[in-house]
Amino acid sequence: MRYAIGVDLGATKVRVALADIECRFLWKTKEETSKQSEGAIADQIVRMSRSLCQLAGIGMGKVQGLCIASAGPLDLRRGGIAGGANFPFKFIPLEKPVHDVLKVPVRLLNDCTASVLGEHVFGAGKNIENMVYITLSTGIGGGAIVDGHLLIGKDGNAVEIGHLTIDLAGRLKCGCGKRGHWEAYCSGRNIPNYVRLRLSEIGEEKAGGSLIYKLSEPELSKLSSEVIFAAARRGDGLALKLLDELGRLNAIGFASVANAFDPELITVGGTVALKNVRLVMAPIRKYIEDYIVCRPPKIMITPLGEDIGLYGAIAAVKLDRERRR
Repeated sequence: MRYAIGVDLGATKVRVALADIECRFLWKTKEETSKQSEGAIADQIVRMSRSLCQLAGIGMGKVQGLCIASAGPLDLRRGGIAGGANFPFKFIPLEKPVHDVLKVPVRLLNDCTASVLGEHVFGAGKNIENMVYITLSTGIGGGAIVDGHLLIGKDGNAVEIGHLTIDLAGRLKCGCGKRGHWEAYCSGRNIPNYVRLRLSEIGEEKAGGSLIYKLSEPELSKLSSEVIFAAARRGDGLALKLLDELGRLNAIGFASVANAFDPELITVGGTVALKNVRLVMAPIRKYIEDYIVCRPPKIMITPLGEDIGLYGAIAAVKLDRERRR
């Protein structure tokens, strides 16, 4: 029996899974992402991988490969993360230090690129040659398969759809430093910024009775996405209105993606979508026809749930193994 290690590396959490080559998970573990130094994350991946192999009683010689599905931006030429908004370093080496210690083939992919591959191999995208995966989470990202080809890009950052411009006025600033990006409005990190902007435009006299204010006490500066969705689930009219507006912005993003890649299927994941399926998906389906020009794709929540990045990492090892045979 041969095994694979999948790593889902995010800005806040790193998740590692040991699975057989058909993605039957044996052990999984999760930790806060270490940001003590440029080399800390690679050390963390090595330690967590070794721990899972020990728990399973498997020697590293039986591991066919390891794939890291990582938040970007990536630099595949150097085999690491090129810093950016998610990590406080200019460059974080991953492929070489992990390979040098574990002595197994190591591959690095953008997390959403890996996720669409996982959907294609193990999820709803089996036998579908044109598909997209979109994550609505702390940030917004995407991965695409077009005519059966996984899109990767020169540096590994293809399909960075969270940085599509959806607001020409640029009212809100993205974590990347640019204005008007989709992620600046509709990501879990930035939904509160949009809501605060709209509340300032509406005025407290008209909006003051909303549960948004009551649930975010003692001060609106501590408003969270969870509070806004909680208010909407309790029937708060203003919360529902603002989420409908955000849904239209999401629909603009989804339509732009569909117009660019012409997919048959779009699957959706990420904590914002997975925890608030109806409130997120209904307005996207309601408004996407206003912006799309191609035949609309099927849009659905991924059946792989929060493990989709791990499935994608294992899928990458599986496919690399098949190519080498």
